[in-house]
Amino acid sequence: MAKRIDPATVWTTYRGGHEALRGWVAGLPPQHWTGPSVLPGWTVAELAAHIALVADSVTALAVAPRGVRAQTVNDYLAAYAPVAGELADRTRTIAADAGHDPARIVAAIDERYAAATRTVEDLGLDDVLVTTRRVPVRLGDYLLTRVIEIAVHADDLARSVPSADPPVLPRDTTRLAVRTLLDVLAERVPGRSVEVRVAPFAAVQCIEGPRHTRGTPPNTVDLTPPLWLRLAGGRTTWAEEVAAGTVLASGQRADLSPYLPLF
Repeated sequence: MAKRIDPATVWTTYRGGHEALRGWVAGLPPQHWTGPSVLPGWTVAELAAHIALVADSVTALAVAPRGVRAQTVNDYLAAYAPVAGELADRTRTIAADAGHDPARIVAAIDERYAAATRTVEDLGLDDVLVTTRRVPVRLGDYLLTRVIEIAVHADDLARSVPSADPPVLPRDTTRLAVRTLLDVLAERVPGRSVEVRVAPFAAVQCIEGPRHTRGTPPNTVDLTPPLWLRLAGGRTTWAEEVAAGTVLASGQRADLSPYLPLF
């Protein structure tokens, strides 16, 4: 991304989201853990274990050698698909090692989060270029991916256990995840012909074509924050949501289906 962001701000935002989601998971009654989640092939216990993996990835960070070129959040997210199977296997291993026991999975989350915190304390919160398990990025950009993970998986867990009250993340966690994913969309398909709005958090213009100069643009897309996170993360499709009437799209170019999901 062209914009630089303060790693300390993003780290605080990730921590707030993590702690809220961890607290919700820890309070989830045991009978819910064995059921299927909204992610095909994953149980709720395995989805909860993925929170540990989100933190565990932080422990792989190291200051990059001189001469390494920084890539972007967009590049990092694009590197997910080729390793999706590996990530699923690592998540299932965490759950299996804990015997799919809720208390032991929460303990695994806490253990990996504590290790992540030590790694960040050792690195410091300057916006240094770091190596990751994917691509080299600035620390602030990397931490944005942790915020996205927490926001998306909080929604996954809420939909997996609809009978429970949903997890309530800090507003900044959801806002930063939404805004970052909108920025990724604008980076992938730059332009000024379509305005994508996710109230109340952010809006971007994207996609090549006629550019509006004032007033309401001729091509607009209005989405709720949860729907945008689901579309960006591949939890649902544009066609499904258009058919359900949950996407408000106006104008001939207001079609994001060729560009989704983002990861």
